[in-house]
Amino acid sequence: MPCDSQYLPALVLNADFRPLSYFPLSLWSWQDAIRAVWLDRVSVLSEYDTVVHSPTQSLRLPSVIALKDYIPTARKPAFTRFNVFLRDNFSCQYCNTRFPTQELTFDHVIPRSKGGRTSWENVVTACSPCNLIKGSYMPHQIRMYPARTPARPSSRRLQENGRAFPPNYLHESWRDYLYWDTELES
Repeated sequence: MPCDSQYLPALVLNADFRPLSYFPLSLWSWQDAIRAVWLDRVSVLSEYDTVVHSPTQSLRLPSVIALKDYIPTARKPAFTRFNVFLRDNFSCQYCNTRFPTQELTFDHVIPRSKGGRTSWENVVTACSPCNLIKGSYMPHQIRMYPARTPARPSSRRLQENGRAFPPNYLHESWRDYLYWDTELES
């Protein structure tokens, strides 16, 4: 990881010290983090060793910040392709294999041609081969049933699922705030 300050984002925590989101991870650029510190909207919990300078002062870049005002999470997550994949843990619901997002699609359990709706309760994650096999058949016609019955997830469930997919880069100062409720080694 280069020491250039442009690569030093701040992990943003809500006022309850939980990340605003896990997937994607709630990060602000160093410029936005400094602005929020200057406006007294956040508390700095951890800092990088890198210092930025203005004409009158020097300031270490924040690596972890917490909002001073609590932002409630959305009660109902948006119905998006990505959130369906996240709900289903990026796994095909027919063959139970995990895939990268570019190899996934979604399937209407009850096909649209048979009156199925595009909704949380009728759409599941599928790999292309399984989706092609299922096609416009009803599950009982082809004996292909999803591993889990599709349902609207809670925002909390999506957050928990997102924690299982950490980003490529995690600064060491973030780990205590992202995984504070995991079991400690003895």
